[in-house]
Amino acid sequence: MDQADYCIIGGGIVGLATAYQLLRKDPGASLVLLEAADTLGSHQTGHNSGVIHSGIYYAPGSLKARFSKAGAQQTKEFCREHGIPFAEPGKLLVATSRLELERLDHLEERAGIHGLEYERLSHAELRSREPNVAGLGALFIPSTGIVDYRAVAHKLAELVTASGGRVVTGARVTTINEHADKVDLGTVRGKYACRQVVACAGLQSDRIAELAGMHTNVQIIPFRGEYFELHSAKSGYVRHLIYPVPDPALPFLGVHLSPTVAGTITVGPNAVLGLAREGYPKFSIDVRDVARYVRFPGLWRVARKHALMAAKEVRNSLFKGSYLKECRKYAPGLTAADLLPYQAGIRAQAVHRDGTLLHDFLLSETDRMIHVLNAPSPAATAALPIGEHLANKALAGRTA
Repeated sequence: MDQADYCIIGGGIVGLATAYQLLRKDPGASLVLLEAADTLGSHQTGHNSGVIHSGIYYAPGSLKARFSKAGAQQTKEFCREHGIPFAEPGKLLVATSRLELERLDHLEERAGIHGLEYERLSHAELRSREPNVAGLGALFIPSTGIVDYRAVAHKLAELVTASGGRVVTGARVTTINEHADKVDLGTVRGKYACRQVVACAGLQSDRIAELAGMHTNVQIIPFRGEYFELHSAKSGYVRHLIYPVPDPALPFLGVHLSPTVAGTITVGPNAVLGLAREGYPKFSIDVRDVARYVRFPGLWRVARKHALMAAKEVRNSLFKGSYLKECRKYAPGLTAADLLPYQAGIRAQAVHRDGTLLHDFLLSETDRMIHVLNAPSPAATAALPIGEHLANKALAGRTA
């Protein structure tokens, strides 16, 4: 049986950042990171729009707000230090109705509370800055950036290995047994014993917690986000990230245009109930995943509350013209021919049994284990400060 001081379950960006921060704080400690997939960052880390978020949406005082602002700065510093390409095109939140202008006022206030640099644009100023974007006005957040988070994750893995940590892929965890002085882990690649476990299992976080004997009222419901990519003829269609003004009554932000560090522009995502936690091709189905959530009362309570939104998202998924209509609210010049297929993402949305969608980070802890039950967007942006937070907890547990 392999032994280590620390074991990290999950090779996404949060797990890798936690391993990286632990070895910085406890140099010389032994650490093993176990990833079920054959490659690192293969799920939420590698299937997103690559945005370095500013934190403007999040409630003041929430972990999301605190971690996002710190994470944006730390991510950019990390990229500069290690030569990872990133850019700061800034984000335009575009209002297309009088109601959205009122909501923009609230977001402007929140930007001030968070200490973010911002600029309010009139209709004419918006058109001057982005001729292909239509709106009554906009709020510009210049600090919003773009990066390839998979590249960040791979660099973190290199640094973990260089510091003496072991990264084991294809190592799906099958058993977890906590004792007074250690935790025993069984995997398809062998057995491990460690002093402290930090589980950052993303789409499988609830299952890993249950495997460890934890009883929670939370389950991961997969929401599939489908993207398009603009045709190369539209490569310079927008210069900034173009976002709609979010409806505070709805759980997701809506379709947006995102320039990428590769020079393309993605459009999306929508948000439909996923039929597989890790199935990215359209119409992927995992019977085990579906059977689990159809028995969960929280799903049906969410469905009743957001039935109209769900129907709209399904329509957008099935019919390209309906999806295009969402885009044309603020990008009226786009046509169906401009929207090319692009990889989908799957969001691990934690839902309480009472139907509450959990929007902030959620941890569950024992003497020797920390389980991240919910790490919603902006988890990729905030990975480094989240990792530091988790590392501090694990270090305290080891020395207790």
